[in-house]
Amino acid sequence: MTTRPGPQRRHFASSPFAPRVEPTIETFEVDDRVSHQSYGLGRVVNKEPAAVTVNFGTRTLRIPSPFPKLERL
Repeated sequence: MTTRPGPQRRHFASSPFAPRVEPTIETFEVDDRVSHQSYGLGRVVNKEPAAVTVNFGTRTLRIPSPFPKLERL
């Protein structure tokens, strides 16, 4: 049996706990120079709604969103 997460709970202004911060997902464009922690320097060759394809010289990889190890140069 699998369980699904329920709806997001509302944050009350009087709560002593900080609200959950939504991470910002970086957007990339074709021809952006990027750096990946494992694969090194590359260039974005294709952009999709949920992924980017990056050419690292020796290999071309499709990297799905939210791009945790990828940063724009």
